[in-house]
Amino acid sequence: MSFRVATWNINSVRLRAPLLADVVAQLAPDVLCLQETKTPDEFFPHDAAEALGFSHRVVRGMKGYNGVAILSRLPITLRPGEPDWCERGDCRHIGVDVQHPSGPIEVHDFYIPAGGDEPDREINPKFGHKLDFLAEVTRWQAGRGPARRAVLVGDLNIAPLEQDVWSHKALLKVVSHTPVEVAALNAWQAAGAWVDAPRHFVPASEKLYSWWSYRARDWAAADRGRRLDHVWVSEDLSPKLAGYEILKSARGWTQASDHVPVLVELAL
Repeated sequence: MSFRVATWNINSVRLRAPLLADVVAQLAPDVLCLQETKTPDEFFPHDAAEALGFSHRVVRGMKGYNGVAILSRLPITLRPGEPDWCERGDCRHIGVDVQHPSGPIEVHDFYIPAGGDEPDREINPKFGHKLDFLAEVTRWQAGRGPARRAVLVGDLNIAPLEQDVWSHKALLKVVSHTPVEVAALNAWQAAGAWVDAPRHFVPASEKLYSWWSYRARDWAAADRGRRLDHVWVSEDLSPKLAGYEILKSARGWTQASDHVPVLVELAL
C-alpha cells in the first residue's frame, strides 16, 4: 500500500495550472503540495485540481505573493491552531492530517522566506525575517518533539549540503547556502528527528538539484542548480521509503517554474 507525496513551487498556480496535468501524468501523486501559488483563495483554480482527481483541497493564499496549497486524492483535515509565523499572516504553511488506509499521516507544506540578496540581517530585513522564521519553526518543532507518522515538504529555500549546489565554494556567501542558514535548517530538522528522504536514496557525495535560475541563458547546459525543495519524513516512516523522483524535465516545459516537482513514495 503506497503513499506518494509531491512538492512543487509552482510560481503562480493560475499561470501554470495547465502544467498540473503534466505533473500528475509523470508522477501520479496521492498528495501534491504547492508553494508560491500567488493568488487569493477565491481565485484558486479548483476546477483544474478537481478534474485531475484531487477532490480534497486546502488552500491558503494571498494576492501576488507567497501562498501554499495541499491537493489530495485522499480525505484531509486541516490541523487547527498552527502558528501565524512571525505574526505576518503571509500564507507560508498548511498542516493537514491525511486519511490514508494504513492510518492518518500528518503532512506539512512550508514556503520558507527566500531571504533577499544580502546575507546580513543588519542591512537586509528579508534575511532577518528568514532567520527569525527558521528560529520560530525550530522552537515550535522542539515543543512538539520528534515527528511521528509525518511528512514535511516544501520550498525551504536552503540548499544544506555541499553537493546541493553547483559550487559550494562560490555559494558560501550567497543566500540559500550560507553557513548560518544551513545551521538553522539543520537545527529544525534535528528538532523533529526528520529524515531527508531524497538523500536516503542519493548519497551526499552526489549532486542533486531542484531549482535552476531564470537568469541562465541555457539552464540545462549551465546546470548551475540548487536543491531548495525538500521532503522530510519522520523516523518511524523512514524504513517505508520506497522511491523518489526529481522531475528535472519540468524545468524545460513551456512557461516552466524555476523549481521542479519532487516526489517521494512510501510503502505503508
